[in-house]
Amino acid sequence: MISANNVTLRIGKKALFEDVNIKFTEGNCYGLIGANGAGKSTFLKILSGQLEPTGGDVTITPGQRLSFLQQDHFKYDEYTVLDTVIMGNKRLYDIMKEKDAIYMKEDFTDEDGIRASELEAEFADMDGWNAESDAATLLNGLGIPTEEHYTQMGDMPGPLKVKVLLAQALFGNPDILLLDEPTNHLDLDAINWLEEFLINFENTVIVVSHDRYFLNKVCTNIADIDYGKIQLYAGNYDFWYESSQLLVKQMKEANKKKEEKIKELQDFISRFSANASKSKQATSRKRALEKIQLDEIRPSSRKYPYIDFRPSREIGNEVLSVEGITKTIDGVKVLDNVSFIVGHDDKIAFVGGNELAKTTLFKILTGEMEPDSGSYKWGVTTSQSYFPKDNTEIFDTDLLIVDWLTQYSEIKDATYVRGFLGRMLFAGEDGTKKMRVLSGGEKVRVLLSRMMIMATNVLILDEPTDHLDMESITALNNGLIKFPGVVLFASRDHQVVQTTANRIIEFLPDGTFIDKVSTYDEYLENDEMARKRQVYNMSSDDENDN
Repeated sequence: MISANNVTLRIGKKALFEDVNIKFTEGNCYGLIGANGAGKSTFLKILSGQLEPTGGDVTITPGQRLSFLQQDHFKYDEYTVLDTVIMGNKRLYDIMKEKDAIYMKEDFTDEDGIRASELEAEFADMDGWNAESDAATLLNGLGIPTEEHYTQMGDMPGPLKVKVLLAQALFGNPDILLLDEPTNHLDLDAINWLEEFLINFENTVIVVSHDRYFLNKVCTNIADIDYGKIQLYAGNYDFWYESSQLLVKQMKEANKKKEEKIKELQDFISRFSANASKSKQATSRKRALEKIQLDEIRPSSRKYPYIDFRPSREIGNEVLSVEGITKTIDGVKVLDNVSFIVGHDDKIAFVGGNELAKTTLFKILTGEMEPDSGSYKWGVTTSQSYFPKDNTEIFDTDLLIVDWLTQYSEIKDATYVRGFLGRMLFAGEDGTKKMRVLSGGEKVRVLLSRMMIMATNVLILDEPTDHLDMESITALNNGLIKFPGVVLFASRDHQVVQTTANRIIEFLPDGTFIDKVSTYDEYLENDEMARKRQVYNMSSDDENDN
């Protein structure tokens, strides 16, 4: 068990947390939620001991081990992947290294023998002989092949580093597991594996995530941060949402009844306070009136942007035809003879672990990259807007947000453009921020503003939920569902894919693909698709063995 006792954290004059008391018990998975800036990651740092609170303390059941997901992707660059994972249990790793150092001594003494014996006993108690195989199992489950396990972390690409650090946090069955955005940069297969791992995990988990489907799948409780307090709810994210909305509704209804009673008493007092025969009753009602207390209803500090994609032109029957597109990058065939036709009602989710294939296809379809062979053709009634995965170049400018966005608007009026920014929570002077100083979430909202103001009938989005808070993801999800045009998108957010797409295209690691008209959940449950993926994986393993 881990608990926060009267925890307060002040940053300057502002109290981020004020006298927070909460217990997290074994066998439960707690989803820590709250608006951007509410302090979710900060609270995890307090629980893990990385940050000292201004007041109060954190207590952990004696003898229990706490593990947390590291955010420094360069911290372990000098170590191998396997060693990095085992370092998740520091004591076990230290024993392994001390043992190795003793056995490598040329002048092995009796004292060394005694110390080695002590270490071997502790090592066995900690199930150390299975450490490497346990670490390998975690890595394989997250999609890191065995041949990469002895690679230096410094040589691993960023997305794989994230998986290694996640395996490190999960390693060794910690008693308390703290995870801050564990699904970030994970492909959907890895997320599915993590969901099953946490569902079967028997100890305490506290997780921050913007993935609603993930929270619904793994959480037994929700801890909601708002106004410097943390309120605990039983159930998953959807249950929290319904409960919190119902609570507000009940408070409003109770207040309405109280207001009616107040008005009734006030009317009686005003009518009979001057009447001697009724004055006693009027006085008693006045006392009753003074006792009625209306419940304070504080609106949530959460803010939802308004995302509404409205095409200026209706799309025709001919949308897009792709014929035999092939592309090789750095000697690797990323796309291999890709052909498909897009209909005017299609909302296609591009899924699978081959993220480079998805991004490459989108760049080709938007004219940013040329294919090695093959072709594509957009219908004459179509207009496209594109949300790129890498937006570094776009924001490398000193232009103000409002001036940059005006370039994409047919109506060159600052007030009109500011209206779109206002919908995306850039109020007042926020519109005069420079592009290059924006945070990750602000950049995403600016790009979505551009897509709205361009009013195209085809939306192409490459991982648009990265860096967004849950409120913005919900707004984007609703906007995509309502959009009357065509959507081509890649997303790791299961709920966005499931509720938006009516067709799934999965790119396999060799650049080939599977195309299926279905929802995402139906696609995952389809035995034929599963067999195709399994056949490919088996053939890949055979090639690796050779």
